[in-house]
Amino acid sequence: MSMIDTQAPDFELKDDQGKLRKLSQWKGKKLMLVFYPGDNTPVCTSQLCDYRDGISDFGDLGVDIVGISADSVESHQRFKAKHKLPFPLLSDPDLAVAADWDCKGLLGIKRAVFLLDEDQVVRYEHIESLAIFRRKRDELLQAIKSLEG
Repeated sequence: MSMIDTQAPDFELKDDQGKLRKLSQWKGKKLMLVFYPGDNTPVCTSQLCDYRDGISDFGDLGVDIVGISADSVESHQRFKAKHKLPFPLLSDPDLAVAADWDCKGLLGIKRAVFLLDEDQVVRYEHIESLAIFRRKRDELLQAIKSLEG
């Protein structure tokens, strides 16, 4: 079921520093939420590095990025440091947030991207049918620009 044009469900998860983060703390900003299956897996690594490499392009459009997977805070710390990821990675170990966002699959978290506006209304969503596929930076930048009309 699509979440487009609905209020994003708030959540509270630990980030890669062990600090509790609420979705509502990004209210007033555009946000790209990236659900991904796991740290240090080939597709996830290339996906998040692609977004890292375009961080200034996302920033120019006023969009913050947050990654979410079931991996531990410690795993996120290592993954973020290894790949110099300039955005927070949140840990959803029991998949409760993934379930709220319809991103919980048989094998864990499904790969998905959501764009939220400043009021935290979902304006774009893409949940991959197969984990080997991913949304590329250019495609997401186009989607963001088209939402701004």
